[in-house]
Amino acid sequence: MTNKRKPISGAAATPKFAHALRPLTPDDLDRVVEIDRAHSGRPRDGFFQKRLRAALREPDAFVYLGATAEGRLVGFAFARLLSGEFGTDRTVAILDAIAIEPGRQGTGLGRLLLDGMDEVLRHKNVGEIRSQLDWNNHALVRFLDGAGFRLAPRIVLARHTEGAPF
Repeated sequence: MTNKRKPISGAAATPKFAHALRPLTPDDLDRVVEIDRAHSGRPRDGFFQKRLRAALREPDAFVYLGATAEGRLVGFAFARLLSGEFGTDRTVAILDAIAIEPGRQGTGLGRLLLDGMDEVLRHKNVGEIRSQLDWNNHALVRFLDGAGFRLAPRIVLARHTEGAPF
């Protein structure tokens, strides 16, 4: 999916709870994994640890935002910046992960995170966000659709390598 959307504004984007956005820190890793696990059903510590190490090595190549309420992390969004992919000379953001604490979904918090990401990306001269998702994750498909994402001109294909010639 790809997104060249305008920032969301208006009443629909106003969270029902008071939230603040801030960059994620290494201290947020356990909470990020906990929020993600509530949605994925499994811990993805290794994925987030790798992303954190890469972001610490190359901070300009990542955008990582957290949303807080009552002093604790309740949502997050991770994106990495890629240039020159598939023959293009533009830099695009790849939304790797976005999740909101259960019980706070549907409050506008995800849109608030995307608006914050848009703001950071504008400062980095990045005009497009792309993402991949399991098309059976209907809630995420609906969210990204409502946030202005559209099908990209590329199709991602996958194949098991068992028995494949080397």
